[in-house]
Amino acid sequence: MNWQLGLALGLALASAGALNWGYFAQHGVAASIPPLSLRRPLKSLLSLFGNRVWLAGFLVMVGGWAFYVVALRFGPLSLVQAASAGGIGLLALLVQRVARVRLARHEWAGVVFALGGLALLGVSLMGSAKSGGPGEWTTVALWVGVAAAGAVLAAGPARLALAPGAGLGVAAGLLFAAGDIATKAAVGGGVRLAFIPVLLGCQAVGFVCLQLGFQRGGAIATAGVATLLTNSVPIAAGVFVFGDRVPGGYPGTLRIAAFVIVTAGAALLARPEGSGSDEPAPS
Repeated sequence: MNWQLGLALGLALASAGALNWGYFAQHGVAASIPPLSLRRPLKSLLSLFGNRVWLAGFLVMVGGWAFYVVALRFGPLSLVQAASAGGIGLLALLVQRVARVRLARHEWAGVVFALGGLALLGVSLMGSAKSGGPGEWTTVALWVGVAAAGAVLAAGPARLALAPGAGLGVAAGLLFAAGDIATKAAVGGGVRLAFIPVLLGCQAVGFVCLQLGFQRGGAIATAGVATLLTNSVPIAAGVFVFGDRVPGGYPGTLRIAAFVIVTAGAALLARPEGSGSDEPAPS
């Protein structure tokens, strides 16, 4: 492993820690304040930014996103996302140990599945760490459009089939993933700098979905699902959009198995029968 890949992995891990601590801090505040309203955006934003804990979480998240952008300059999208995805384990520990919230069995199973699948992804990527190109702008635009359409579906009719807040968590994850894909395209420079407004728009709308989700569901069903999708969707985009090399033999088989396991983990985290997970754990 050369120094550039080592730096990319280190930055990705730092990004994962910062983002998920920020999610945790923001969820605790958003779940305890009066309901946010899109009809009163200024009042809602003031209620968030006026809280010191929430603001600290937000600033740490911004720092984590900055680490992520720099990591993309030194490593392929698929490798950076696989490393940063491990933050869901940190989020689960924060919820269980710090917030003293008991996670349901299916939520722990979802976390274990997610971490196991992401570990397999990391193994499958070890022999294929060469980054592809910046991608065709039409293909990038198509992926971003499909992700945005999926976010609308998840936040709309599909939310009724998911755990409270999970639909908005799915929407946020898909929008953040679309923003990450646009970010990878934008760092290529040139005409692809036109994706900067796209990535900012995806991040902004994803932020709104996540904060609204925080008021409707637990941290795992919202931020956990968002984290999983934010990292797994761009890994696929790294192959199909940016040309990250797909390994042959057993690494390729591991990658397919990893995506199946990660998908199962996401399904478990978004299961609707999770009301028991919100009960506080005994001291």
